[in-house]
Amino acid sequence: MTRQSRRFLIKATLAGVASALWLPALLKRALAADVALWPKDAFTQKTEADATKTLYGKEATVSDQVKLDAPEIAENGAVVPVAVSCTLPDVTSISILVSENPFPLAASYKFPPGTSATVANRLKMAKTSKVIALVESGGKIYSASKEVKVTVGGCGG
Repeated sequence: MTRQSRRFLIKATLAGVASALWLPALLKRALAADVALWPKDAFTQKTEADATKTLYGKEATVSDQVKLDAPEIAENGAVVPVAVSCTLPDVTSISILVSENPFPLAASYKFPPGTSATVANRLKMAKTSKVIALVESGGKIYSASKEVKVTVGGCGG
């Protein structure tokens, strides 16, 4: 090994060690910022109405501009694919609730201005239940729902 390649190896090793020491600090700072915005109280509510009220402070209006894509029959309740899209203007958040789960609020997303209002997730469902999509647009809450039959348990067994 030449002297130049040894120097390169030492510099690369030191750079790797330095970045490994800084990375946890950077991640901790980034995660701490997210935790402050996380709606903890809404995720701990036991009913869909309480979760909606805690999250948005008002009830939702059913809208045909909110599209909820979920299977009619989910073969495995542990991984139920759900997607929500919306054609409403100025969407600021989308949330997904599962009525019969122990804690109905399954997911909640915030959108910066100009972002496409589309989300997809795989949810865990305890049993056959109504899945509800809530969309906040222009200070109002809109919803769409669909009954999903679960054939093999997810949350509850």
